[in-house]
Amino acid sequence: MNQPRLKEFYQKNVVSELMKQFNFKNIHQIPKLAKIVVNIGLSEAKENIKVLDVATAELASITGQKPLVCRAKQSVSNFKIRQGMPIGIKVTLRSTMMYEFLDRLINVAIPRIRDFRGIEPNGFDGRGNFNLGLTEQYIFPEINVEKSDKARGMNITIVTTAKENEHAKSLLKTLGMPFKKKKQ
Repeated sequence: MNQPRLKEFYQKNVVSELMKQFNFKNIHQIPKLAKIVVNIGLSEAKENIKVLDVATAELASITGQKPLVCRAKQSVSNFKIRQGMPIGIKVTLRSTMMYEFLDRLINVAIPRIRDFRGIEPNGFDGRGNFNLGLTEQYIFPEINVEKSDKARGMNITIVTTAKENEHAKSLLKTLGMPFKKKKQ
């Protein structure tokens, strides 16, 4: 089986560039991708359970992996949610699937966002992980707009082995993530 294009790029170019940039003495200090988690919240699933099937099929076609249905842990009367009701779906991608998804996200999906001027770099959590929120799933070419019932947002969490945000940002930037430039 062939190695993903982005993983090959990481091993050939990114490792050496990060070694020089941060003066790492050991190759194991270099940050790398650990996993990518894609979440979709489905608040409308409490009224219409068919929404769950449509969203599951769409997320499966985007990621190439069957999503896990997340259920409410406890009842919340203000939101009309009972314990055990489906409230979202998620997919955890690792290894080959993770690199393939990130490659498609960076090179195909993000350029299709309307009026795109770059990703805000303030999505880091302080431990080297990056959160990215998308407002609609139509930016992925796998989604057929005619078959989809409505635009759904999703949260993409990119988990890295970096200890600091600066290291994680350099990793993602060298992989091709289009961050906004700082204003002078």
